Amino acid sequence: MAPSPVVKVLAIETSCDETAAAVIGDDGHSLLSNVVETQIAAHQPYGGVVPEIAGRRHAQAIRPTVERALADAQLTLDDIGGIAVTRGPGLIGSLLVGVNFAKALAWARGLPVIGLHHIEGHMLAPLLDHTDDDVFPAVALIVSGGHTSLFHAERFGNYRRLGRTLDDAAGEAFDKVARLLGLGYPGGPAVQRAAEGGNPAAFRFPRPVPERNRLDFSFSGLKTAVSNMTRELGPEGVEARRADLAASFQAAVVDVLFAKTLAALDETGAKRVILSGGVAANGPLRNRFRAEGQARGFEVLIPPHRFCTDNAAMIGVAGARRLAAGLRDGNELDAESSWPLPERYQEVLSA
Repeated sequence: MAPSPVVKVLAIETSCDETAAAVIGDDGHSLLSNVVETQIAAHQPYGGVVPEIAGRRHAQAIRPTVERALADAQLTLDDIGGIAVTRGPGLIGSLLVGVNFAKALAWARGLPVIGLHHIEGHMLAPLLDHTDDDVFPAVALIVSGGHTSLFHAERFGNYRRLGRTLDDAAGEAFDKVARLLGLGYPGGPAVQRAAEGGNPAAFRFPRPVPERNRLDFSFSGLKTAVSNMTRELGPEGVEARRADLAASFQAAVVDVLFAKTLAALDETGAKRVILSGGVAANGPLRNRFRAEGQARGFEVLIPPHRFCTDNAAMIGVAGARRLAAGLRDGNELDAESSWPLPERYQEVLSA
């Protein structure tokens, strides 16, 4: 497929509970605006994301969010040359809002549109302030509320999955343990705050290693171990040892994530790690990877906090590159709650 001119790209992300829009400049990577409308307050009473509420909130927020992104970039739709949108994976009701808005806007303005994979967006977040040569090849650990996966990213568009979660994602485990400890939602920041001053060795929680593939993840057993311990301690015991429980759980998650990534480095021979996704905002996790990278001689790329959690900037970077490669979707573009990285995209971009 013939390359196309690089243009300013409007990006839209609505895979879960953040309504986000961004504008990427016509160099393919500069960020002209980045707007995120969070739904945390709407979901806090329920201790997690309620899909029906998320979809309705996206429908209310999508137009003003896009308008604000254009205004912040000091542009109008006349300046936009393409639209990128998260196609999946994610909550189907949430995804449909973003995809249908993007398709309608593209049709009305005669613009090309491309559907992007949410995981690829996280993987490419470092390209917002690094070049391809600074990022690839690498082992990419994408860790969030819905995803925990390891990839070998040889170059843009060439990704091989090495491992994935078999049950709970790491962020989901944080949310569930936060509820067990009475810490509220979202669980990641709540557990990290509670763990401050706690003893990470107070409770020896398991570090599971699945038999089928040593690079896969499983956090359900860890969550169950915390649940059993809270029942054993009782309400007063949990209150007295909440910091130790939080610190010990957090340490177990960090140990598992680092050990798997180290094994992936050994398997691939890569000398660089991309750590991205919402859980990558966790301070102890970031510190562990940076310290170990310096000690062991591998480079660690971690996006700033605002690009770890769901955002449209990362979708815009991926979309700008795919549009520049001549890739686009038509009226067949649809949301997909479960969607592997498209092979056709990888084949074209790796040719």
